[in-house]
Amino acid sequence: MKFIRKLSENLTPKFEKGGKYEKFYALFEVMDSFFLTTALRTSKGPHIRDKIDSKRFMITVVIALFPAILVGMYNIGYQADLAKGITTTFGECLWTGFLVMLPVIIVTYVVGLGWEILFALIRKHEVNEGFFVTGILFVLVLPPTIPLWQVAVAVTFGVIIGKEVFGGTGMNIFNPALTARAFLFFAYPGKISGDKVWAAVDLAKDKLIDGYSGATPLLVASSAGQGATASTAVEAAGFTLEKMFFGFIPGSMGETSFLAILLGAFILLISGVGSWRIMTAVTLGGIGTAFLMNLAAGPTSPSIFTLQPHWHLVMGGFAFGAVFMATDPVTASGTNTGKWIYGISIGVLAILIRTVNPAYPEGMMLAILFMNVFAPLIDYYVIKANMRRRLRRA
Repeated sequence: MKFIRKLSENLTPKFEKGGKYEKFYALFEVMDSFFLTTALRTSKGPHIRDKIDSKRFMITVVIALFPAILVGMYNIGYQADLAKGITTTFGECLWTGFLVMLPVIIVTYVVGLGWEILFALIRKHEVNEGFFVTGILFVLVLPPTIPLWQVAVAVTFGVIIGKEVFGGTGMNIFNPALTARAFLFFAYPGKISGDKVWAAVDLAKDKLIDGYSGATPLLVASSAGQGATASTAVEAAGFTLEKMFFGFIPGSMGETSFLAILLGAFILLISGVGSWRIMTAVTLGGIGTAFLMNLAAGPTSPSIFTLQPHWHLVMGGFAFGAVFMATDPVTASGTNTGKWIYGISIGVLAILIRTVNPAYPEGMMLAILFMNVFAPLIDYYVIKANMRRRLRRA
């Protein structure tokens, strides 16, 4: 570390204002702050009130995502084995998933960081570290068969329209990873809509395996027919609670394992990086709304009305969204009371979209993006209410 610090001290004057390589300061700052803690302090959001800087803050989220990444890789290989009708070892399944996920990760970071660096050079500021998290979050909410060119287009949209047009990290009102996924959902619904998010890939032949594609548990629950019991239909399709808890089901690459997401939540909570208020509020909002849908279920109601609250928690992207997406410090509410309102609203909206809208069996993405818009307004009225209470006491 002494060598790196000495090298940094020698090179810094050449890249700072007036130096020979001033125009490339953004590139130098990326590498410098990766190895060494910056001496700069925040002047705009997100404000990290800790001894760590934003890069270390973001890296903690990446570490918390590792369980979901590993289980997601294994599940890709496991589902491919099911398609071929064979059984391979744990390591072989993991390797198969790694080969599928790696190109998506590479394209996401090359394109995304490319745009980040370009905007940093044009605006003459440091490269925003938020994409370290945005990139891997985006990968994990994608199906494993997503075409790479669509990944590149979506990342471009997410970075430019979801973040840079607002001024970069800390200024955006929408979660960039979800903005990119929403773009894919509306632009290429056939590849990401949720009705056939898994189609196994034969890596040896580099093509989809004919005759094998699987609907997600949410689609099964929503299409069982009026008067049917959703949980019975889901179990009949082979999706038991145990499989959904561990993550061995078709779905997006990082969203299937409830256990892996719980481990990630534990890391975020003990490190203080994730907001327990938002996670709890989203869960309570979802459970409460699902319970009300159960009460409202009748003979003519869609089958998903009968889906019990604990099934909703382990299906689709609910848990992943509650832990990793809704808690984004930039786009979420910042006040304590606001976090409860924001989180409960996300949980309520997610279940309402799932149950009331038959065309879209997953609602977490749209619920979070919708509440991203209202987060500043929620904080504004919470602060105004606090000011009024204090004025009355005064």
